Amino acid sequence: MHGEKLIEIRGLKKNFGKLLALDNLNFDIYRGEIFGLLGPNGAGKSTFISILTTICKPTSGDVFIKGFSVKRQPDKVKRSIGFVPQDIALYTMLSGHDNLNFWAGIYGLSGRLKKERIKKVLSIVRLEDRAKDRVEEYSGGMKRRLNIAVALLHHPEILVMDEPTVGVDIQSRKYILDAVKGLKEEGRTVIFTSHYIDEMESLCDRIALINKGKIEAIGTVDELRNKYGMKTIEDIMLKFIE
Repeated sequence: MHGEKLIEIRGLKKNFGKLLALDNLNFDIYRGEIFGLLGPNGAGKSTFISILTTICKPTSGDVFIKGFSVKRQPDKVKRSIGFVPQDIALYTMLSGHDNLNFWAGIYGLSGRLKKERIKKVLSIVRLEDRAKDRVEEYSGGMKRRLNIAVALLHHPEILVMDEPTVGVDIQSRKYILDAVKGLKEEGRTVIFTSHYIDEMESLCDRIALINKGKIEAIGTVDELRNKYGMKTIEDIMLKFIE
């Protein structure tokens, strides 16, 4: 039993000129799960994330988030989603706290609620002790953690993370993965792309393997291992790429 469908992907296609980036995707993501999207560069992961977060529109098909269409009701979709892009979007001359203060204002937060949310997200990403420091003094991993904090300010039900641990130090990687587990415990849904297969195996409730715009396989780690008779997700992934 998977529980309640939170995100429904139906006949999703995306073309960039002659390039078919996504080829008729059909699957569901359930409330409260950590859902991993794994595939080589150019497989379609970032295109899928861009559609899910309403940054770009599908060529055909649709995605429904809590019943709202990304094509027809993007504003309603955005309220439910926090997005952590690969590119860090911060004001480096400001402190961590001032960055959060700025973004909280953009989200329409004010007064005591704003203070409480800033305090909460700083604790989730373990940056309380560095909040007053300027972001230009942060390590790459700390900047990425602050980026995650920004995405959590409006208390989204769904957090979409595109390669959140790429190039970060060991401590930041641990804090990020701990934060993701904590969000799941709070009942949030996390969609996660990564090239680190060990990370995906230990973290994700289900994984979709994507290659050349198609979903090749989807399931829990054990389901995928049993179905293909292979010990690791890496071996299964290589089977589709070769």
